[in-house]
Amino acid sequence: MATLSQWVEGARPRTLPAAVAPVLVGTGAAFALSRANAANALLALLVSLALQVGVNYANDYSDGIRGTDHARVGPVRLVGQRLATAANVKLAAMFCFGAAAVIGLALVALSEAWWMLLVGAASIVAAWYYTGGKRPYGYYGFGELFVFVFFGLVATLGTMYTQALRLDRAGWAGAVGIGALACAILVANNLRDIPGDAASGKRTLAVRLGDRATRVLYAVLLVVAAVAVVVAAFAHVTALLALAAFWLARPLLKAVSGGARGRDLVPVLAGTGRLELVYAVLLTAGFALSRAFS
Repeated sequence: MATLSQWVEGARPRTLPAAVAPVLVGTGAAFALSRANAANALLALLVSLALQVGVNYANDYSDGIRGTDHARVGPVRLVGQRLATAANVKLAAMFCFGAAAVIGLALVALSEAWWMLLVGAASIVAAWYYTGGKRPYGYYGFGELFVFVFFGLVATLGTMYTQALRLDRAGWAGAVGIGALACAILVANNLRDIPGDAASGKRTLAVRLGDRATRVLYAVLLVVAAVAVVVAAFAHVTALLALAAFWLARPLLKAVSGGARGRDLVPVLAGTGRLELVYAVLLTAGFALSRAFS
């Protein structure tokens, strides 16, 4: 039976910045429009965290029962390492998805943005079928698209809309930047796992592109996030503050371009998560500061 610490590690806490970052930016964009709502922001954060942990447990379950987790490098695999039963890990994932649904319903009710119920339902379905079901799209190279859409655009713009009831260019730019960095985390993860995924038949985008092109893709995603800041600055010039976050990108790019593999890519995963969180904090601060100059 898995210990509490193993369940916590199985939830992959290093991925949680990807859940916090879009809520920060969405709230910052709403604040710049003088429409921020602390209660709705908190609910959005809880939904995002529940979905992130849920998809992590769901991936552990689905990869574990398919046998693709047995020789991986990285965090604890509850099912793959036989620390917990597949049924219990699946139950943990469903509990998280259920919590996200209930909290999301409260958020929609408070904001009266009822059409967001469809978005929430789509998010949960997409989270499960990332590696679940008979034909999981994460096994066919579409994982990055899922992350960009749901942990970038949907999470950021959904947070903004449930507070401001409108979207603007700065919000869209922030959502693209957050989505790009969230994708970079997954790209680094899949770059590390290319040998094992290829051997087990898991055709991630990294497996399809190959080692060299995947490293280029990682760098491109960081450039996209930087360009998004510049676009946001056309609406709020103080958003340029977020460019300071890319100081953290130097060792990450050095490791990826230098050919780091296996365990040597684990710090890149953690570092990209930190980069996304700092980027979000600084971009949010930039949006907030814009109020002082308006």
